Amino acid sequence: MAVYTEITDEELAAFLARYDIGRVLSFKGIAEGVENSNFLLHTDAGFFILTLYEKRVNEADLPFFLGLLEHLSVKGLSCPQPVKARDGALLGRLADRPAAVVTFLDGLWPRRPEVKHCAGVGEALARLHRAGADFPMRRANALSVAGWAPLFRAAEARADEVLPGLAVAIAEELSHLERAWPQGLPEGVIHADLFPDNVFFLGDRLSGLIDFYFACTDAFAYDLAICLNAWCFEPDGAFNITKGMAMTAAYERVHRLTPAEVAALPTLARGAALRFLLTRLVDWLNVPAGAMVRPKDPLEYVRKLRFHQKVANAREYGLLA
Repeated sequence: MAVYTEITDEELAAFLARYDIGRVLSFKGIAEGVENSNFLLHTDAGFFILTLYEKRVNEADLPFFLGLLEHLSVKGLSCPQPVKARDGALLGRLADRPAAVVTFLDGLWPRRPEVKHCAGVGEALARLHRAGADFPMRRANALSVAGWAPLFRAAEARADEVLPGLAVAIAEELSHLERAWPQGLPEGVIHADLFPDNVFFLGDRLSGLIDFYFACTDAFAYDLAICLNAWCFEPDGAFNITKGMAMTAAYERVHRLTPAEVAALPTLARGAALRFLLTRLVDWLNVPAGAMVRPKDPLEYVRKLRFHQKVANAREYGLLA
């Protein structure tokens, strides 16, 4: 989350006049993240999140995202619910951008994930995969293996400014993954961005999942690989196998992995590391002037990628298979 687009009081009042959510009591920007402009909205009816979708989000994908949130909520998954305007629309326009209002979830995201958090995420991820099984819409993953070469081309010329030799290292890894990427794995709706700042806890209880704007149709095991990258490494770059064991065991209590998924996990984890290395690298090199945003360090994923390149099988992630 971030703020790229400022909103005037007059624009906000005109937009919210379409909704039955009461009088605005407070309104402020949310600085975290890098994708859209997000605001915390407090009205007589409670708290909401107002999102303006910026250029990286394809407006044609928004019915998928908002429809998925409705579907998952009906299935019992705790996630933001889109608020309909009086005319039933989930989407409007504000400051010349697509915009939506969603419900606010209580909780805090864990700054230093512990084993218990990793277990909670593993279970929630499996429940998400099951809840989305009968969602009728499909969306291709634009940031899977076919989308990495264009990202690399956007950053290649300046990659070595971030780390000497980075351009060659990425080129070699990309070539490997394009040849080795697994095909035919079980697939369905995945979150594709379930980092700690997208998961809320109330005490030890996971209270909800947010930010579904990378959700798509792809391999379930790839979503698990993304979570292993996001949750199971320590600040010094070491992989915590106890966290990995807790996450994968909790996932499999709800949604058992197939032998093919288990065998593919090291390659999927490499791919997930490269995907976030590339998007972070592009963001690092192209922060818009004046944006209230903190780009994330791409070198974190260089270190993670190096770990995955040495992994021989899924047992090294704590998977008991």
